[in-house]
Amino acid sequence: MRVAIASRIFEPEPSAASFRLAALAEAFARHGHDVAVLTVRPPAEAGDARSSTGTADQAGDDARPYRVLRFPVLRDRSGYVRGYLPYLTFDVPLCLRILFGPKRDVIIAEPPPTTGFFVRIAAAVRRTPYVYYAADVWSDAASQTGAHRAVIAILGVVERLAWRGARRIISVSPEVTDRLRVLEPRVDPVTVGNGVDVARFQKRIDTSGDAPLRGAPAAGFVYAGTASEWHGADILIEAYARARGRLAGIPLMFIGGGAERDRLEHRVDELGLTESVSFSRALPAEDIGPVLAESVAAVATLRPGAGYDFAFPTKLWSSAACGAPLIHVGPGPAAAFVRTEVDGEPLGEAVPYDPEAVAAALVRAAERYRAEGTRPERRDAVRTWAVDHVSLTSVADTVVRSVSSELSR
Repeated sequence: MRVAIASRIFEPEPSAASFRLAALAEAFARHGHDVAVLTVRPPAEAGDARSSTGTADQAGDDARPYRVLRFPVLRDRSGYVRGYLPYLTFDVPLCLRILFGPKRDVIIAEPPPTTGFFVRIAAAVRRTPYVYYAADVWSDAASQTGAHRAVIAILGVVERLAWRGARRIISVSPEVTDRLRVLEPRVDPVTVGNGVDVARFQKRIDTSGDAPLRGAPAAGFVYAGTASEWHGADILIEAYARARGRLAGIPLMFIGGGAERDRLEHRVDELGLTESVSFSRALPAEDIGPVLAESVAAVATLRPGAGYDFAFPTKLWSSAACGAPLIHVGPGPAAAFVRTEVDGEPLGEAVPYDPEAVAAALVRAAERYRAEGTRPERRDAVRTWAVDHVSLTSVADTVVRSVSSELSR
């Protein structure tokens, strides 16, 4: 089967979508299919980060068991392909690449919905079925960004058109599936789950167990991933400011970008926290793994009432894969996940989206760290558990089987 995967983001850019789609491409290739990824040229810093790892599996697209076909694209100030004009600089050339490129047996379309819409047009002309990979619901997210109601309405129409034309819709969670059915009753999504590339996150972690993992006090509390409007990560800064005197100097670290990054940095300046709260660019999975493994706790947030209460911050899976204690702030299925017990002890703690509650959780994590250190044996046990429970490999295999089954009908 000749498979094309169309996405505005792909490795080496570190993101949940990049890891998920790379695992899917590898799974299709592993099952004997011919795979081409139609994506964009990475930003310069992503290429530098990739080459700095010095690992064979990051040696470049030529080392992959599938083809990666890249095209230049417009990016915003922070280097992301984000916003309607940047999306179109990917979507329009993508449409032409499908129309005039090799014939495919199926196309996998990744959000945003504009990509799904243009894939639908090109696929209809080429009489090629396509699959829409619904990692989230964009029209819900747009309603919380301050976008004009007309823009939100148009996006909703475009998104539903992308869903309706798909031969199959793949959903990452039961919550996303339920939301899709509410918004478009005519579709019947297949829930496959989600996860992370556990092996890559664990690749550079010191698991000797002979001594506490290196650098834990420096790593501190880690928020590793995108900080967008619906995440509401600013609550961590407010909570940290309230708890600062009880945290014994343990810092807070934000790793990654997102629409809220500038606002977060501005708030840190306002509160005089620049010596305790740091910001770093996004890192490859291999590099971020040791940071999470050495952290006092990994933190994820989800702003309630933002239209995304059903979402799951994938940073919790990557943090669990590294053995980090977890703190989830806000609603959603992540609250139940962090309460999952491994060897009789929960992965972490879920707290309401309230600065006082978050401050108390940070203090409790700091006190546990001061009393017990990093507990290497415990973190090893969590990492072992994660291999079987949050790995993208099995999810990708499920998608391959689902697509193959649908096309054979």
